Order: sequence, then structure tokens, then C-alpha cells
Amino acid sequence: MSMQDAQRRTSIPRRVLSGLHQPLPPGTAPVRSTTRATPRAAVVRDRAGRRLYAIDGIRLLAALMVAVHHYAGTNRVDQPGNRVWDRPVSDIMPTVFRFASYGWIGVEIFFVISGFVICMSCWGRSPRQFFVSRVIRLYPAYWFAVAFTTVVLTLLPGVWDRLRTRDVLLNVTMLQSGSGVMNVDGVYWTLWSELRFYLLFLVVVWTGLTYRKVVVFCCVWGAAAMLAPISKLPLLELVANPEGAWYFIAGLALYLMHRFGQDLLLWGILAMAWLMGQRELGIRIDEVEHVSGWRGSVLIFTVFLLAMVAIALGATDRVRGRWLVTAGALTYPLYLMHYAAGTTLINRLRDTMDARLLVVSVIAGFMLLSWLVHRFVERPVAGLLKRGLDTSFARLRNASG
Repeated sequence: MSMQDAQRRTSIPRRVLSGLHQPLPPGTAPVRSTTRATPRAAVVRDRAGRRLYAIDGIRLLAALMVAVHHYAGTNRVDQPGNRVWDRPVSDIMPTVFRFASYGWIGVEIFFVISGFVICMSCWGRSPRQFFVSRVIRLYPAYWFAVAFTTVVLTLLPGVWDRLRTRDVLLNVTMLQSGSGVMNVDGVYWTLWSELRFYLLFLVVVWTGLTYRKVVVFCCVWGAAAMLAPISKLPLLELVANPEGAWYFIAGLALYLMHRFGQDLLLWGILAMAWLMGQRELGIRIDEVEHVSGWRGSVLIFTVFLLAMVAIALGATDRVRGRWLVTAGALTYPLYLMHYAAGTTLINRLRDTMDARLLVVSVIAGFMLLSWLVHRFVERPVAGLLKRGLDTSFARLRNASG
């Protein structure tokens, strides 16, 4: 997806009409998690406290899919005289383009994983703990990415226009889309979807998560997402997020399968999410991507959902590896930094080496940078934020008036 197309999705959403455990009783009290929010990358653990390494691997795979797509598979870079390669990328590396044109599906994969992981990580937590965990997870790397990308676009102009200082400063809040302000980097449009999901799910967290409440939430949100496009109500479209809702719902249903076991109701929610998701894939191809086919996109999405079903039902419990932990840590900063800065680097280096080697080199460079950001920015800054927020909430709780 091009940065220009991505930016169009940052405003208030509009739809042009014309995405073998026996189940516990729904009322069973949830097992409270003893895992505290940490300054490290989000740890994906199952109900027994074991890390789900396979999800870390899928996260990195999705990030790499998106990066390759942006460098060698978008409609933008396949145009004559484009600012990145100067000529159609399908002429430069046709085979890479053919596969990279489907890489945008990594975003939908992120949304499903987010639904799974958020439900898992906040089970048994208070709203305060949920809020703190999201702040320390999202903002440290994001702040660095905003500053890094702004500096790159200032020092290396010609591919992307740098935003005005006041718009860059608003980007620091991560709420710029709600104010109709452009993103420093077009990939940030997904964060707006994530934030709206968190806000909705916070309502359920506030009441205490149970099997029944999450199922009801999935059904109500799904119904709202179906009605929003034809309602002509901007507020309902904003809240219901029809472009992303069904991917998050799929993740929630998969986590319920993982925690309570499979049943017909959960399979029904997942099937509905797949049916609505394939439609959203088609809409995105027609309105934004223009480079890939519906059949191939649905096939990739289906394979991914089956992989997530396998994870949810325990088929990947034996998957282990410290490298997968590192992979999970790299994913978020890699996603945030790779697009605008990476395509700018390709523009400057495109005549210095083979195009395929250049793409691999740029991705490798950003993976190294992502590790450095995780190690020296995310972890220490998240630790400071957590201590500060914990102190602030304790003071708020103990205040007499």
C-alpha cells in the first residue's frame, strides 16, 4: 500500500458502497494472571504461563511481508517515474513484485494477532493495569520512530514531504487521525484502528473478563460493524471500525478457543469473521491496493487463520527458540520505521547495487535498528513510564479530594 493511499485511511472512516480442552462453563470465574506489565516487549503467554513462541514468529513474518510489499509490491512503486525506483518495479524484479504485491495482508494478520494477544494479556487485569500495559508497549518505540522518520525526511528530501512542525508534534500523541492531521509515516494508520479497538475492549475489561462477556462483545461489535457502512452515521463508523473489526473479532474468538476450548459458537464467530474478512480484503484490493488478486489474498489469509487455530488448540506448544523471542521484540519498531525512511534510502541507493540485494540490505538494516531501539529505547523508557504511571495512579487512588 502506498503512503498516499495509507494517509487516506487516517481520517474518520468512510465506506464507499456501490475484512483438546472441554469448554468451561461460561460463568466460571477467570483464572487471574500473575504476570505484571514489564518494560520488555509484550510477552505472549498461554493460560499456564508458557510463552507462545509461534505467535512471535508469525508477527515477524507479517512485518517482513509488509516491508517487502512497501519496497517492491505496491501500486505506487510500479508506476513509471515513481520516486522510489524511477521505473516500474515489475520491470526491475518481476518475480519479487508478483509475491510482494500480496504483502499488505500482513496488516490484517497483525489485527488478528492483536485481538488474540490483547484478550490474553489483560485477562484478570484491572482497567488501570490494561491502560499502563498499552502505554508502555506502544509509545516508547513510536516516539523514537516519529523522531527518526522526521529527521530522515528532513535530511533526505525528494521522496516524501516532511510535515509541518506542529503536525509532527501532534503525531507524538498518536491521536493525529482523530484531528484530521496527516501521519509522519503512512503506516501509522493501523495504530488508529488499534487504539479504537483498545477503547472498546476497555469497557469489557472494566466489567471483568469472562467467556460470556467476550462472546457478547464479539457479537455486538460485529453487528455494529455490519450496520455502520450503510448507516451513514460517521460516529458509528468511527466507533465500529468496519474495516478492521472482524479481524480483531477473529483474534478474540481464537483466544477463547485457546483458554476455554473449542465449541460450535466460537467456530461460528470465527467463520463469520472469515466471511466478512474476505469481503474486506476484496474492498481493499479494489479501493487501495490494485496490485493483487482476491483469490490469492483470501488463500493467504485462510492459511494464516488455520495456523492461528493450530496455535489456539495447542498444536504448536512444542515450538521453542530464543530467536523467536527476539523476532517478537523486533516486529513493532520494524513496522513503525521501515516505510518512509526505507523507501527514501532505496531512492538514494537504487543505482548502487542489484535491486533485490538492495531490498534485502535495507530490511536487514532496519531489523538491526529495530533491535537497538528495543534494547536501548523501548525497555528503559517503558520502565520509566511504568514506574511513573504506577506512582501517579497510587497517588490518585489515595487522594482524599
